[in-house]
Amino acid sequence: MNDQERPIPFHEALRFWFKLGFLSFGGPAGQVALMHEELVNKRRWISEQRFLHALNYCMLLPGPEAQQLATYLGWLMHKSLGGILAGLFFILPSLLLMLLLSWLYVTYGHMMLVSDFFFGIKPVVTAIVLQASVRIARRSLTKTPLKIVALSAFLTIFLFNVPYPAILLGAALLGILLNVLWPLTSGQPSEHEAINKQRGPAIIDDDSPTPAHAIFQWQRCLRVALMGVLAFILPMAYLINTYGQNHLLTELSWFFTKAALLTFGGAYAVLPYVYQGVVNEFQWLTPSQMIDSLALGETTPGPLIMFVTFIAFMTGYLKAALGPDHLVQGGLAAGLLVTWFTFLPSFVFILLGGPLVESTREDIRLRVPLSAITAAVVGVIFNLALFLAYHVLWPEGFGGTLDRPSLILAILAALALFRYRRSVIEVIFFGGLMGLLLRHLIH
Repeated sequence: MNDQERPIPFHEALRFWFKLGFLSFGGPAGQVALMHEELVNKRRWISEQRFLHALNYCMLLPGPEAQQLATYLGWLMHKSLGGILAGLFFILPSLLLMLLLSWLYVTYGHMMLVSDFFFGIKPVVTAIVLQASVRIARRSLTKTPLKIVALSAFLTIFLFNVPYPAILLGAALLGILLNVLWPLTSGQPSEHEAINKQRGPAIIDDDSPTPAHAIFQWQRCLRVALMGVLAFILPMAYLINTYGQNHLLTELSWFFTKAALLTFGGAYAVLPYVYQGVVNEFQWLTPSQMIDSLALGETTPGPLIMFVTFIAFMTGYLKAALGPDHLVQGGLAAGLLVTWFTFLPSFVFILLGGPLVESTREDIRLRVPLSAITAAVVGVIFNLALFLAYHVLWPEGFGGTLDRPSLILAILAALALFRYRRSVIEVIFFGGLMGLLLRHLIH
């Protein structure tokens, strides 16, 4: 789009991203749906095809796809500054609220009232993750080969615990192979394409030329890469020089850097990796506290991956990262550091890879593996739903007894979500209140 054509006002875009940070509940599926409704259907700032092309790239990346999508669209509209501000506004409300909730949790979480409330939330979270997998499946699994890819991804991680990068690589290759038998690019125009024609062209439309700042240039690429490397090295070097390589703050920062770089599929898919490290390997938190972190992530706006801020605050506080006399300060330092190292790669990936992605919009050969990767994420998230259900319904393992109150709450939550289409926030608070009631009746 040329500057002389209908530009999107910068101040209006900032106002939208700021509002989005406070309203983006419902996890990544709900956040992507909200951006689609506002930017594609209502405001007509971007076309359906370009929106989905950006989304497919973000689904390919490790990290929170909804926050990355906001950063990508902000960058496409208003260069690097627009992308950085869009991504920051998407995070900031959730970060501040999560730090506050983390402090309230460590201060009052031992109280019976709070404990019973979280008892009711845990099975509800399981139903929410299951609903997320179904919602993404309905949007993504539109062709037979994509359904085969999703099923294959689920089986490989469920039966063989194959690493996420290998699953996504295999999904891309399988999608290309299956596309020979069932072409993904054929068929009738989609419902969204019909809406696009009915409502007229978007400001950034399918045939709009690539903006000047979105054209790939080696000089710009190297500059962004250098700034990204410095943004990682400088704080990490400070931590190692000041506290040492084995200090808790350094270990937290390095672990969540690896989580941000090595795990794919968004917050739901990263949870098993984080759980394994935080609970099993380092024993920073208990399984119950991990599930509570996801519950808090679901009840706050912004990216669901923000549950890592809660994990870091709890670890820094409980393990006295800055000494026993500075527990809150240790929690805050850990929470802010982990948030920085978790989201830094997302900004770098978008600003670095955006021009390459824009240059492939018309390359059908690349749409196939990207669509297949999105399908694989569906299988990974469904596996996570089973993973959570196991820990909630059999807290002592299959050798123990079934937690019947949790089973009842999970079924009621699933009915509320699937049958009566209640919002995530409503269902979470319903689960918490039911937890209070059930614990009172049991005791």
